[in-house]
Amino acid sequence: MWQAYLQLEPGAAGSRVVVDQFCDNAADANELAGLVLAGTKRATASSVAELHAAGEPVPKPGDHLVVTDGSGEAQCVVRTTRVDICRFADVSAEFAATEGEGDGSLAYWRRVHRAYYTRVLADTGIAVDDDMLIACERFERVYPPAEATKLA
Repeated sequence: MWQAYLQLEPGAAGSRVVVDQFCDNAADANELAGLVLAGTKRATASSVAELHAAGEPVPKPGDHLVVTDGSGEAQCVVRTTRVDICRFADVSAEFAATEGEGDGSLAYWRRVHRAYYTRVLADTGIAVDDDMLIACERFERVYPPAEATKLA
């Protein structure tokens, strides 16, 4: 999929690209990939601690992600457009709605993300609390083009 995207956008060849799924389980990864394809999910949130624990840098504008489903099958390519670092307690309702998950509320976002961060950081000894730093990443789907999805 990345190579197909580069045929349309050769200038992306020098950017950072990661191939990964959203979330830590296949069922959620499938659902979230579908939300990206539908245009509902236009953001994601990683804890800075989880990125550091995995040896990954904080995303930056211009980075790309090949979004996979729960079985590792590529579904689309997104490009990071903006990243804001804030405390867990300071994530906004607007950002939660842009993430497009569940009912889109901040209460839902806080509940499912606190559970997610607790799972992925369980073996690190890092506390999941309101002061934990979150990389609030906004993105746009760049491949396949939205028109191609509507025609399929």
